[in-house]
Amino acid sequence: MAIQMKRRNAELDAEAAMARLQELAREQKERLEPYAGQARAGAERGLLRARGWTAPRLETAALRVEDTVAPRVADLLATAAQRVEPNRTRRGLIAARHGGRRVPKAVVLVGVAALGAATVYGVIRLRKAAQDAEWQENLDQAREQVRETREQLQSKAQDAKEAAKAKTEEVAGVGAGPEADGAAKK
Repeated sequence: MAIQMKRRNAELDAEAAMARLQELAREQKERLEPYAGQARAGAERGLLRARGWTAPRLETAALRVEDTVAPRVADLLATAAQRVEPNRTRRGLIAARHGGRRVPKAVVLVGVAALGAATVYGVIRLRKAAQDAEWQENLDQAREQVRETREQLQSKAQDAKEAAKAKTEEVAGVGAGPEADGAAKK
């Protein structure tokens, strides 16, 4: 019976501790919730800045790869294709001969590997291009929003300037009435 009592007391202590921890967690959540929102907003701004910084560098890297790696891969594939090409009289990979000798399997494998690498490169390039286009679209939308906001602010500033000018003229016109003329002549 004593063991059951000890177990029951331990369970009650555990439940009480869990309740205290849950209450403490609720209090901390309420205390830290505003900071989480600020951190989220800061992280979003940082991510947007990072994407803006990264996009031109990715584009530059893509152009460099296109100008340097792609021609080399194309030359390698053309060379491999020439080596693999069978005689015109006999078709088929097994019958492929070059100068009366069989084409080594290594050359065929290199050609297939190069073709696979070129295919993978093309797929990756297309995916990056799609992502870059999406990022550019988002950037263009952001620029458009900034431009529209700037135009709205300029319009409001112009309206306020005109309203202030009208008030100034109105106040100046009130002081320049006939009473003011009479006071000025004396």
